[in-house]
Amino acid sequence: MGKLTDKTLQSLIKAGIPGKTNDGAGLYFQISKAGSTSWLFRYKRDGKVRDMGLGPYPTITLAAARLLAADQRKVLAGGSDPLAARDAEREAKREAQRQQEARRITFEKLATDYREAHGQGWSAQWYKGWLRKLELYAFPVIGKLPAGDIETAHVLKVLQPIWATKTRTADEVRSQIEQVLDAAKVQRLRDGDNPARWRGHLDNLLSKAEKKKARKGGHFAAMKWQDVPELMAKLAQTDGHAAVAARLLILTGARTLMIRFAEWAELDLQAGVWSLPAERMKMRQAFNIPLAPEVVDMLAALPRIEGSPYLFPGRGKSGVMHANAVRALLHGMGHTDITRHGFRSSFRDWANERTHYPREVCELALAHDERSQTEAAYSRSDFIEKRRALMADWARYVSTPPAANVIQASFGKPA
Repeated sequence: MGKLTDKTLQSLIKAGIPGKTNDGAGLYFQISKAGSTSWLFRYKRDGKVRDMGLGPYPTITLAAARLLAADQRKVLAGGSDPLAARDAEREAKREAQRQQEARRITFEKLATDYREAHGQGWSAQWYKGWLRKLELYAFPVIGKLPAGDIETAHVLKVLQPIWATKTRTADEVRSQIEQVLDAAKVQRLRDGDNPARWRGHLDNLLSKAEKKKARKGGHFAAMKWQDVPELMAKLAQTDGHAAVAARLLILTGARTLMIRFAEWAELDLQAGVWSLPAERMKMRQAFNIPLAPEVVDMLAALPRIEGSPYLFPGRGKSGVMHANAVRALLHGMGHTDITRHGFRSSFRDWANERTHYPREVCELALAHDERSQTEAAYSRSDFIEKRRALMADWARYVSTPPAANVIQASFGKPA
């Protein structure tokens, strides 16, 4: 039982003498020099006496003050410092409040912030166009919504009106929404799965045939094979990982994802082989890419970044260079009319017109195995040595100055 009573408190207040009056067990009633009254909890921690305010009197009654003091004694008994514990609790509440306010940031603001964070390496045209597509198709539907409120139904409302008529644009908008919402999740502005994800989600709700048709309909604009050596010469004079990635893309005929996520552990530069595991391949089959001498020399000179397993590391969530790094580089060089994937077509056209390599060797160089299951069962070769000769000829061609370019193909010169 404490020493103080309500009657005692009134007497102390009437006397108005500044000071502290002990109620017992660390609880004190305090009168300040200005005459204000409040409660203190006094305790000792690490040899030091500390005072903790419990609130004003009479807002905090005598009975309430005793309960508050009892709570702090429990904190002490648990091995914690009451003041530190209270500060931590207050900071947690402030953080929760900040998080709650942040979760009200609109998709439009998040998209603009995303462009600012990632757009430094983009061309002016791509920088402007990236937000313009969202302004036309996404912002009218989800622009004013917080990221955490956006669901699959909202994304479908954006995409369905243009999926059949502007499929390529619709898929680009879908990808942009996915990127912004992924970034929002990293910032803890939303929870759960991404409603704009294609594989295993929207591919079950939107026509795959339309997307496939859009890809076939000129989606992968290609550079003429005759112009590739000139571009390679420019890339060789350009600093940065994006330029090396672009050259590797051209020299190997690989897909962009294969390049972006390439790991040093997959490469055997001494043997001149890049071994990709099944999970990294579109058809989920392991694949070996023979590396021409020019490729081996280029990769041997590429610095390794400590702490990263990737050839082309980045600072984003994926750990690799931005998905648009190579495209932004090409656009910055004035090649806005071609796509990264189109270099596979450039290679294939060159092989058709300037060499006599068998069709199955050329297709397999692009990881296209056109053999039936029966044929593949009897012919288990991956033609790696024949592909090595083909890719060596391609590397020699694209790495030779245009004026001096002469093709020497292992399977005979063109007629």
